[in-house]
Amino acid sequence: MGKLTVGALRAVLMVVLAGTVFVQAAMAWTLVSGSDPEDGSLPLTAFRVITILGMVSVQVAVVCVWRLVALVRRGTVFSHAAFRYVDGVIGAIAAAALLWFAVTAVNAPGQRDDPGVTVIMGGIGVAILGVALIVLVLRMLLAQAVARDVEAAQMQAELDEVI
Repeated sequence: MGKLTVGALRAVLMVVLAGTVFVQAAMAWTLVSGSDPEDGSLPLTAFRVITILGMVSVQVAVVCVWRLVALVRRGTVFSHAAFRYVDGVIGAIAAAALLWFAVTAVNAPGQRDDPGVTVIMGGIGVAILGVALIVLVLRMLLAQAVARDVEAAQMQAELDEVI
């Protein structure tokens, strides 16, 4: 992975992290201060709490991707240490999907006249879960690559002994 690619990715990750912290702070301030520009109804409060939790899931994914990029730069991504971060990304995406389903559930009563919106939102939640499954498949590919790397190292050691 080139230095330009890593630098660009890290810049994007920093912007995303800063943006999520800003959104969390704004939502928390609105909840705590009582300066809600809306009427402060229960669904709006629930949406704000879900947004704060959603930003946490994005932050977890960003930190895990940052650590994976560091492993790639050091050439150690094909190791057991990478699994912890890939599992973190999978968990963050799954949590985001569950939070999206919560948004759908909170929004559903207001969509009684047009239930199609709720169905579309449910479909988006399923798509988010699909992304988590894709990353899970990529994790399995990483596991195979790590196993092959260990096997190649053992064969190299045996070959060195013979020679």
